Amino acid sequence: MAKKATKAAENVEVATQTIEKPVIKKTIQPAKPSWEIKDRTYVLRGEKSPITYTIPARHSARFPLLWFDEKTGEQKELRYATNQNSVFVEEQKGEATLGHIIFLDGTLTVSKKNQNLQKMLSLYHPAKNIKYTEFDPAEIAIDELEDLEVTINALNMAREMDIDLAEAVLRVEIGSKVSSMSSKEIRRDLILFAQRNADLFIDLANDDNVQLRNLAINATEAGIISISQDQRTFTWASNGRKLINVPFDENPYSAMAAFFKTDEGVEIYKSIEKKLS
Repeated sequence: MAKKATKAAENVEVATQTIEKPVIKKTIQPAKPSWEIKDRTYVLRGEKSPITYTIPARHSARFPLLWFDEKTGEQKELRYATNQNSVFVEEQKGEATLGHIIFLDGTLTVSKKNQNLQKMLSLYHPAKNIKYTEFDPAEIAIDELEDLEVTINALNMAREMDIDLAEAVLRVEIGSKVSSMSSKEIRRDLILFAQRNADLFIDLANDDNVQLRNLAINATEAGIISISQDQRTFTWASNGRKLINVPFDENPYSAMAAFFKTDEGVEIYKSIEKKLS
């Protein structure tokens, strides 16, 4: 009996249990609308703010007002009509009451209730970013923050810059006057330059040729090398041996900077640098 029971037990199949994993449902966030309903302000580009300034509100041969639809490959005629919901002529129905688009003192504020005109100005009008732009405080803040960060970076570079490179960079800005300035004067004017024109300062600070040109100028002023009266030839001042001929229509010190980067010029550079030190 025991053996039969054992065989019976062996023949019993155990059902495999399937463990279902809990389904985690993701919360689908509503898509952010591509067009926000809000009041909008538009401003004329440039420094002038005329008392009144009118831009075209409908298509004409003199002032084409067309928008290219990339999906259909067609030009669509635009027209601002105060009694229509669309700015596209083909979608307007019945008699259209033409409106005018007038900036007062360089500004035009359009209520959120006037979606027709807003979309005309923000999305379709060919004069956008040419004659006028949409005023966006957030975008302005981003641009101003980027400018401030560039200025801070330039000021930090000016403060930490080696005095020889500082002289080279400042020489581009103020010319030969830098040769008679003290290190404190150079540092002061360099920081003011970085504050005044941060982008140009950073470009010059990262330009190898700036320091090489400065070395050539210092070597000339120190009487180590000489430049001919016609600004076309550099020679050793001590023996008159020619170093380079300056290519036509090229700044002589820029040409010398380029020469310093050649195999022969590297040795000349090292020799001049040693004499200056």
